[in-house]
Amino acid sequence: MAEIGLVHFARTAMGVLKETLPQFRTKFSKHIFSQPQLLAILCLMRYEDWTFREAEVRLKEHRELCEALELKKVPDHTTLYRFMRRVDETLINEVLGATARRVRSGKTGEKSTVAVDGTGLEATSVSRFFVNRQRDRGQGLEWKAWCKWVVTVDVDRQVILSQLARPAPVNDCASLPALVSTANTVLPVGTVLADAEFDSERNHRFCREQLGAMSIIPAKRGKKTWNIKGIRREMRESFPRENYGKRAIVETVFSVVKRKLSAKAPGRTPKTQRRQAMILGAAYNFYRL
Repeated sequence: MAEIGLVHFARTAMGVLKETLPQFRTKFSKHIFSQPQLLAILCLMRYEDWTFREAEVRLKEHRELCEALELKKVPDHTTLYRFMRRVDETLINEVLGATARRVRSGKTGEKSTVAVDGTGLEATSVSRFFVNRQRDRGQGLEWKAWCKWVVTVDVDRQVILSQLARPAPVNDCASLPALVSTANTVLPVGTVLADAEFDSERNHRFCREQLGAMSIIPAKRGKKTWNIKGIRREMRESFPRENYGKRAIVETVFSVVKRKLSAKAPGRTPKTQRRQAMILGAAYNFYRL
């Protein structure tokens, strides 16, 4: 279990969500549960790695937690599931940005150094180690696609500024401009750090010409004998290793998420897994507040 109390987490989430989200999606809503309440419960589920049914049971057992969530009655597990399926991903990203702006570091007023990277999230509770061992023994478990979660992390504040999720395996090189652009709307970006997966001249050009930010990405695509040009050539000839060392912070964030919160994006469909991964990002930022 994570070391921050559930009631404190719920109060923090409600405080941010009530300022960020509209109370109800439409005027025709039943007005029984508000959007901040339901999304706070979904974040609480990702924080504690509960299923929908477990969330319903835990809320019924925890009166103080219901008070923190301002619930007059506990929502059914099907209500939570339907809300998770229809909540707009744009709203989740707005919540992500609102929480990131609240976290302060010692370098206020300066442009942020961000790191971009991705990690895999399991779709079930069955560990990847178990699946590999079963295959080694010839028992032939069926291969299943997994969810890849790509984030932009502020390395000083260690919060997530932008994110995306989709079925994997997939190469995310082309996704860097969108991720960094969204992060720049949350906090001004001064330096972009990324690993060799995002190595391309177009990514360098976007960061430097469109955002006015320094880009540090190792030029490892292609053979050493290839005559590469432009910024990629600069990266190969004189790579700034000291500044690039901060990229490891994004690996720290992934480690904290998987150890303290959850290493899964549960769901039977890619859409459900994608929403679960994005809600996990919002839950992590609440954890950091």
